[in-house]
Amino acid sequence: MSGVSLVWFRQDLRLSDNPALTEAAARGNPIAAVFILDDQTPGEWKQGGASRWWLHFSLDSLARDLDQHGLRLILRRGPAQDIIPSLANALQADAIFWNRCYDPAIVARDTALKERLKADGREVHTFNALLLHEPDRLKTGAGTPFKVFTPFYRALKAQGIADPLTVPPGLAGAPPQASDALAAWKLLPTKPDWAGGLRANWIPGETEARKRYNHFVDVCLKGYAINRNLPDGDTTSRLSPRLHHGELSPRQLWHAVRNEQAQSGEQADTDKFLSELAWREFAYYNLYHFPSLPEQPMDARYRDFPYLTDDSRLKAWQRGRTGYPVIDAAMRQLWQIGWMHNRMRLATSSFLVKHLGISWHTGTRWFWDTLIDADLANNALGWQWIAGCGPDAAPYFRIFNPIIQGQKFDPDGGYVREYVPELARLPKQHIHTPWLAPAGVLKAAGVTLGETYPYPVVDHAAARAAALARSRRREAQA
Repeated sequence: MSGVSLVWFRQDLRLSDNPALTEAAARGNPIAAVFILDDQTPGEWKQGGASRWWLHFSLDSLARDLDQHGLRLILRRGPAQDIIPSLANALQADAIFWNRCYDPAIVARDTALKERLKADGREVHTFNALLLHEPDRLKTGAGTPFKVFTPFYRALKAQGIADPLTVPPGLAGAPPQASDALAAWKLLPTKPDWAGGLRANWIPGETEARKRYNHFVDVCLKGYAINRNLPDGDTTSRLSPRLHHGELSPRQLWHAVRNEQAQSGEQADTDKFLSELAWREFAYYNLYHFPSLPEQPMDARYRDFPYLTDDSRLKAWQRGRTGYPVIDAAMRQLWQIGWMHNRMRLATSSFLVKHLGISWHTGTRWFWDTLIDADLANNALGWQWIAGCGPDAAPYFRIFNPIIQGQKFDPDGGYVREYVPELARLPKQHIHTPWLAPAGVLKAAGVTLGETYPYPVVDHAAARAAALARSRRREAQA
């Protein structure tokens, strides 16, 4: 063996606070860095189009960052369980380092791969870089997994959060190996209108992640407890794609916010943000302990729930043509920039499941393909929460009113005007209910209902009553 250390990058596309890279560097041996596009392993949720776009540019940024330290990023495509042993043999690497992922299929693959590498006489070292704590560390007093967020959050905070690591010094690259060309992977979408929206709004990479979280802490954190519900403006962190792809670690963000809390003395805003970060942790925790979370409702009463099938209404929801302006604005924001404000994620998912009666599985798949931060754990938990069938879920009678959501959280209509420009000239008192606007107001605004903008696909009151009836029958089951 030559003493080469092989570092396998995954959801940790950064140099700072990267335990696998830090521990490999501590050996003092040359390092070979690899990223594998494993889109062939059965059972995995394949990356959607938006997140593949992000991955392309994040990998490009990582390769440039590594190059500055004398390391070349090796790109390989295929089954990781074959590529890692083959590359280790070619490098004569005696130790392999990676940071753990928690998608069920990946956990199973990695477990088998670790045993294979050890059988070949190689050391394998794995670490936590994706979460604040390992999911198996926190249990209730009875020794069972938490299913309610609040006690989970208390237990999480009681554990303490380790300090983040800096970029390890003295990195040295191993001899170069053959690598795929990033462009050959064809991760970028072929629809230029969609890609244009992504390019105009995002710059992936660790450097930009650091800039964004500094901006959030310095500018947006003050007032976050209230402003986070407002979709119009720079009111949230927009760090979810950074966290998902690992350009930023939750530990870095946790401590940055806690330091700001200590300096400013502000509790409400920082506490609210930290609880949101902990909700992400809760999602991974549930995925780890309940691997069927993306496919099966945790509440067994909902396994054969009478969801409806309506392709025309589903398409109206997907394309932002439901006739409810704030729902349409949010769905168009998703399509245009690959991201949606969290308050709007709740409103749009509730509309699909409760107003249209369409399965949360369908919504999960659409978000998975169109979100740049598409995350199996958060996506599944969020949709199950809305559907009322997950851990600590919303009660069945909680149905987001799409009119009130717009009037309350977009009172001036700025969000709707940005993403539904055909309504831009409507006065604010009518912008969330154009079907109730007087004919003269509609004409002055250039709006012709049924032509330039649709009538509502369902009546809110009737749809709410039908959803409650379906859910009451199911809730009554023992």
